Amino acid sequence: MTGSLEDKVRDAFAQDGGLSRAAEQFRERSGQTEMAMAVARTIDNGGMLVVEAGTGVGKTFSYLVPALLSGERVLLSTATKTLQDQLFGRDLPRLVEAFGLPVRTALLKGRASYLCLHRLDMARHDASLPERGSLRTLAKIEQWSKATRTGDLAELPGLDERSPLIPLITSTRENCLGAQCPQFKPCHVNLARREALAADIVVINHHLFFADLAVRETGMAELLPTVSVVVFDEAHQLNETGVQFLGAQLGTGQALDFARDMLAAGLQHARGLVDWQKLVSATERAARELRLVVGKQWPGAKLRWLGASPDGIDPDAWQGALDELLHAFQASAEGLDTVSEISPDFVRLHERARQLAKRASKFALGCEVDSVRWVDVGTQLRLIESPLDIADAMRKRVLKIADDADEAGFEEDEQEDGLDAYGEQPARSGNVREEGGRAWVFTSATLGDEPTLRWFTEPCGLQDAEVLRVQSPFDYASQAAIYVPRAFPKPNDPSHSQRVAQLAARGAAELGGRTLVLTTTLRALRTIGDEMRQRFELLDAQLRPEVLVQGELPKRVLMDRFREGSSAGRAGCVLVASASFWEGFDAPGDVLQLVVIDKLPFPPPNDPLVEARSQRLESQGRSSFADYSLPEAAVALKQGAGRLIRRETDSGVLAICDTRLVAMGYGRRLLAALPPMRRLETEADFDAALEALKN
Repeated sequence: MTGSLEDKVRDAFAQDGGLSRAAEQFRERSGQTEMAMAVARTIDNGGMLVVEAGTGVGKTFSYLVPALLSGERVLLSTATKTLQDQLFGRDLPRLVEAFGLPVRTALLKGRASYLCLHRLDMARHDASLPERGSLRTLAKIEQWSKATRTGDLAELPGLDERSPLIPLITSTRENCLGAQCPQFKPCHVNLARREALAADIVVINHHLFFADLAVRETGMAELLPTVSVVVFDEAHQLNETGVQFLGAQLGTGQALDFARDMLAAGLQHARGLVDWQKLVSATERAARELRLVVGKQWPGAKLRWLGASPDGIDPDAWQGALDELLHAFQASAEGLDTVSEISPDFVRLHERARQLAKRASKFALGCEVDSVRWVDVGTQLRLIESPLDIADAMRKRVLKIADDADEAGFEEDEQEDGLDAYGEQPARSGNVREEGGRAWVFTSATLGDEPTLRWFTEPCGLQDAEVLRVQSPFDYASQAAIYVPRAFPKPNDPSHSQRVAQLAARGAAELGGRTLVLTTTLRALRTIGDEMRQRFELLDAQLRPEVLVQGELPKRVLMDRFREGSSAGRAGCVLVASASFWEGFDAPGDVLQLVVIDKLPFPPPNDPLVEARSQRLESQGRSSFADYSLPEAAVALKQGAGRLIRRETDSGVLAICDTRLVAMGYGRRLLAALPPMRRLETEADFDAALEALKN
């Protein structure tokens, strides 16, 4: 192709252009070319572009086409490993073949996605393996390991992502032996990194990107300086993903994993040289004591930590348990140092002990400025210190918007953890395209509820970016309707979840399943799921929809079973879900025709991170409700509502069981953020809409 990049993109989207060969029955969607042209201009000129592209625009083609036709080296980052696989395995190959481009593509995930050959060998000799089923799974993994080229566990059919074996056959930054590993040469992580460094188009995920920004060990330090175009898809997740990695964490689970690995290596390589059982027992006891200090808390509770100890925890007991854990790590480091020459396992374990001791010492001190500290409570504890957002890190460390003093300070801070996963200093090369500078594209279907997309740009440090909003091409007024029941319990009423279940069950029975119920809490999820099952027991078996509840099966299994819809001789499915199902769940066609949302998804006010962000806004003279809670709810509501209409031919009803949407003044802002669906005012209107969907 000749001409400017914009000309190439325009030709590609033409009726007989490359896209008609890349996708069957391709036709340009409203706004798709507009977005593609904006991406092309950003690639030509450099700079930052933020694009909110409504559902159905086809944003993937809108950024892939100009990125591919530019001839530049491109880094694509998306939110999940599933979306990575879709980009790498489906979308990219179609376009590369259609345009006849001589480009190399590579897929790079975090090390937890790849089989570790060394740890697989260790697992074979691990006498503490879980029950017999795990031994059968391990045998299956061993068989697969002999044939796989990539070592990507996603390729292994039937492996449950919740399997207790996965931590035993994958590596972490802490336990990877790097260049000293006996399996270094055939290492799957090493191979994936080498392929990424040699490729023209590299597909990663946000977790991998920010993990490297935090510890510089995933290969991004070598890769990012060599690319000219960076695209973040599903960019609405960037801030929350980033804050997970840019702070500090210490978990009692980490301590127990370390103790288990130390005992296994000690007994295998240096039995009798160190009292391994004493060191392991001290570490395990300290981890248990720290957990016991917290006592019985609601699973999933987050305890604020403003002073010497988390809320409600005795400061002396807490500090004593934390000191005991620190001393256990220090003693382990001393013991491991005496045998470090025997095996590379001990060298890495010694480093892990020192790193864990350093983290424990950090948590014994005060919290960093502009950060917040809390404790996640579960079977184990996680001690977390996090920045309030990623703005500073993005501007100074990613976009390089900083003065010389800031840059010099950043480079100096990096040196301690500057070694890569293989114990080598990462290569640092300059930007490969200095003229226009690197092009940054951030896109998602949902980035805010007002024209400047401040909800996204402010916490991500992108206030200087060009902003484009491209509307969905769907005819929502004819395809979809929204119903807010007026005579309904208030959200804090004890009977609210039962009434949600009643409404959802009535709709699902009418439609033969085809219903997704999205909840704002796990407690509501369980209540609604149980209540719907009880109600369906009264139906004839042939008319009884299957109720799928998040957590009872792996997420992938739940999604596949729901999409299969009706099976021979029985009704379809109802899926009751929370959290991750509010977004990223795609069920096009008539398999999903009713989405029920239990409450407006305001951020929980007792969450330490939410509370700290709200307090910062109030200290700036701003309204935490108008500038934080309301935009957060609007974005989450848009994500949930977006599950309903996925194609031009879809139709359905969205029911939001929260009367605040019509009774409170702020409800108008939330309704305005939703797609322009027609309104159902009464219960009779709701019943009539369901009846129409059956025909």
